[in-house]
Amino acid sequence: MNARPALFLDRDGVINVDKAYVHRKEDFVFVDGIFDLVRHANALDWLVVIVTNQAGIGRGYYSEAQFHELMTWVRSEFANQQCRIDGVYFCPHHPEHGIGRYRCDCGSRKPAPGMFVRAAREMNIDLPRSMMVGDQPTDMAAAEAAGVSTRLLLRPAADGQELAQQGPETAVIPDLASAICHLKP
Repeated sequence: MNARPALFLDRDGVINVDKAYVHRKEDFVFVDGIFDLVRHANALDWLVVIVTNQAGIGRGYYSEAQFHELMTWVRSEFANQQCRIDGVYFCPHHPEHGIGRYRCDCGSRKPAPGMFVRAAREMNIDLPRSMMVGDQPTDMAAAEAAGVSTRLLLRPAADGQELAQQGPETAVIPDLASAICHLKP
């Protein structure tokens, strides 16, 4: 089977408005344009994969079970919008603030590429043909380390200095509609 490209998405700040440690559907607000972006990727036969640091689990703010319950609901909301999420990868660890087994510096927490590498292996993803949309420099660093060639940093209020700091391989975009033109068949 031929490897397929994937649209990798960070969760907080890209899929939902980042309100710090969102773990209940009552607090989950979708970012404008996310359904159109995912629908477009689906139409091109790209896989859509969420890669998200979830230090709130490691800090004890919510459980892995609560995270999975929320993500099941999130995936159903995408399905209600006639689009799909193919995979969800998360890292619950934090090297300083994690509690118990969650206190570690693992190879999955962005900026490390572990979630991307695991998804590529498990889902047969062509990383060089893939794209990452994130809202933090750590998202871009993880994607770069994994070999994802198209990296888009979502910054609605980016200034010229921030644009220059990202380098030629990372494009800064003002909204998710701007990401659609980067998806190629």
